[in-house]
Amino acid sequence: MATAKRYRFDGRCVVGNSDSSFAPLDEEVVAQWLDSLDLSSSTKNTYKRAFKSFCTFVKDTSLDFDTLTKRDIISFREYLSVDKRLKPTTVSNYLGAVRSFFSYAEENGIPNIARGVRGERASRDFKKASLSVDQARRLLSSIDRETEAGMRDFALLNLMLRTGLRDIEVVRADCGDIRTVSGVDVLYIQGKGRPGKDNYVVLTESALAPIRDYLGMRDDSRGSSPLFTSVARRNSGERLTTRSVSRIVKEAMRKIGIDDPRYTAHSLRHTAITFSLLGGASEREAQQMARHADISTTMIYAHNIDRIKNAAENNISRLLD
Repeated sequence: MATAKRYRFDGRCVVGNSDSSFAPLDEEVVAQWLDSLDLSSSTKNTYKRAFKSFCTFVKDTSLDFDTLTKRDIISFREYLSVDKRLKPTTVSNYLGAVRSFFSYAEENGIPNIARGVRGERASRDFKKASLSVDQARRLLSSIDRETEAGMRDFALLNLMLRTGLRDIEVVRADCGDIRTVSGVDVLYIQGKGRPGKDNYVVLTESALAPIRDYLGMRDDSRGSSPLFTSVARRNSGERLTTRSVSRIVKEAMRKIGIDDPRYTAHSLRHTAITFSLLGGASEREAQQMARHADISTTMIYAHNIDRIKNAAENNISRLLD
C-alpha cells in the first residue's frame, strides 16, 4: 500500500518525503511551475513574488503544508487585505498565483485546496477621479503651445484624453507606430501585460494634428524614435518616463486649480472612457477602445454614469421641494 505523500516546511522550502519526487516550494519545482505558464515574464515575476508571500505567511503562522486546508487559503486572503492592506486587485493577483500553483501541483497528487477561493471583491468605484468636460477643456487650453515643451505636453495630454492610453503605453510609443489601417490613422501600442505592439487606438484628426505639429518642431522624428521625448538639457531627446508623464499631467492640473491626490495621469484614462460613453459609445465600443479584457470593467463606468444621471435622490427632492 502506497504511503501518502507528506510535506513539511523547513523555513525555506517544502521538503517531500522519500517516496515523492515532487517537493512544492523547492526552487526547481517553482521554476517548472512558472515555465508551464503561458504568461509574460513580468506576470511570472509577479506570480513568483506572490507565491513567496504565501510561503512567508505559512511559515509565520506555523502551518504545515500537509495539513493546509481551503480555510488557510482564505485566511491568506484576509491577511493580505486586512493585515497588509493591499489593494483588492493586488490581493486577487496574489490569490491567482496561489490557485495557479495548486492547480499545477494537483497533477503531482497534491490536493488542490485553492480551487474555488475567490479574489478580493473590487470596488465598483474608482479611487482616481475623472475630469468634467469643462475641466478637460480648461486643462488643454491652459498649455502654452509656443515652445517645443508646450507643444509636446499639449499633444501628450490631448492624446491621452482622446484615446484613454495609459502612461506606460504613451511612453512605449514610437513615431513609426502611427500607421494607417483601412484608410484610418491609428497608433499601435504595447498594452499592459502585452509582449508587443499588437493593438491600436484610432487617431481622430483632433488627436493626430497636435502630434504632427509637435513632431514638426523636433530634430529627430524617425520611425524608431520615441513619440514623446525629454527637452531637459541633461537628457534631451531621450524617451519620456512614466514619472515624467505623471509630473507633466500633475503640473498641468495644478495650473487650473486641481491639486488633489485623486487626480493623476490615470485620471485621463478614466476621463476618456467616461467621455466615450457619455458621447454615445456602446459598452462594447468603449471596451475595445480601453482594451479591457473583461467588459465588466467597462460596465463599472456605465454604472457610475447611470447612477448619476438617474439618481433616485432627485425623485425625493421633487416630492419634498
